[in-house]
Amino acid sequence: MRALRREPVERTPVWFMRQAGRSLPEYRELRERYSFFELAGTPELCTEVTLQPVRRHGVDAAVVFADIMTPVLPMGIDVELVEGVGPVVAEPVRCAADVSRLRVPDEFGPVIEAVRLVRAELAPERALIGFCGGPFTVAGYLVEGKPSRDFVRTKELMYREPAVWHGLMEKLAEAFSVYVRAKAEAGADAIQLFDSWAGVLSIADYEEFVAPYTARVLAAPNVPTIHFGTGTSHLLASMAAAGGDAIGFDWRMPLDEGRLAVGPERAVQGNLDPAVLLGPWERVESAALDVLERVGGRPGHVFNLGHGVLPATNPDDLGRLVELVHERTAKAAA
Repeated sequence: MRALRREPVERTPVWFMRQAGRSLPEYRELRERYSFFELAGTPELCTEVTLQPVRRHGVDAAVVFADIMTPVLPMGIDVELVEGVGPVVAEPVRCAADVSRLRVPDEFGPVIEAVRLVRAELAPERALIGFCGGPFTVAGYLVEGKPSRDFVRTKELMYREPAVWHGLMEKLAEAFSVYVRAKAEAGADAIQLFDSWAGVLSIADYEEFVAPYTARVLAAPNVPTIHFGTGTSHLLASMAAAGGDAIGFDWRMPLDEGRLAVGPERAVQGNLDPAVLLGPWERVESAALDVLERVGGRPGHVFNLGHGVLPATNPDDLGRLVELVHERTAKAAA
């Protein structure tokens, strides 16, 4: 939390996106018995999965186990997580009538209870991060009906039916604001907003069709926020303007260049390529130290990957990486 506020720290904090997931044998054991949404929707199971990587890796933060689509389920959206595909929406949202049917929930039940349970069990020196999908990314899934590389249907709706698009984004921003505020009130110390697919947009389209809604969600919780996207090197200044106490970078841009793009008033998070962890340890170590060198000892850095942990990652290497960052930055601080 001090790193997010750009205050001095005794060592650089570390956590990983998708740190609770298919790279962990203990998680895979649970998935043999329960579906994803059963795990995420049962507070006790969600708590266990959230805490597994904290016990295994010694990271400085837990991130509440949920899906980017979790908050749209109570809005009346039927979502299935299809192995090897991702979120698949039974009835895509593509017209004004579809938008009008969406409910804005006033509570999100199980996941909020899980936040309370995790915070009660988590050591006080470790942070609890709640996360939420960015309105654009979630809207893209709702319009396309499944993951897409180019989001053509989504852009077509933006351009041809701007009133429908803005109506959809309005509802998502309202619902997600309630969602992140509830997480913070239940005990989340910080919120990360994942706008995973915002990088498909031009700067002008991002600022017209997305930024105002993202800004509302980021302003909703009374805790520090992290604003993250992939393929967003060209959008970093616009993302920083939309909000976030910290801006998370993917691996495509060197961290020192990204910091210049977002300005000195933002903390930064990142940005080791997750695929590096599939290589030999010597390469992992070299790449991690390069990230730290680009920070240059300046305050306001949270070490993370540039995207989620890959399923084939050796969990032991994640633990070694945490130790490496802690050890090298503690020496630098001393």
